[in-house]
Amino acid sequence: MKPEDGLRALSDYRAGDQDQLATAVRFLLEELGSRYPGNSVEVRVPPFGAVQCIEGPRHTRGTPPNVVELAPADWVALAVGEIHWDALSAAGRISASGTRADISKHLPLV
Repeated sequence: MKPEDGLRALSDYRAGDQDQLATAVRFLLEELGSRYPGNSVEVRVPPFGAVQCIEGPRHTRGTPPNVVELAPADWVALAVGEIHWDALSAAGRISASGTRADISKHLPLV
């Protein structure tokens, strides 16, 4: 996806256009993966997408040892800095497993 298309979708979503949520989620996942390449953490935002990122130990098959999963709207809010990792975690709105699953130091992206 072109960055300008992703940024436009993100802006439209944040302005209230719910139809842009999927594109905004995918854009932010791509941005995370491109800024922090690697295979040690998998960030999942069902049903819209997932990305492997962050350098470190690599897994070769099955479920990776470090997985983060959250709802689409929560991912967008986290990735743009509207809410902090600790707040979502305390509210039970992030599922994070593995020793490297805390990706808070890599956020916000925008």
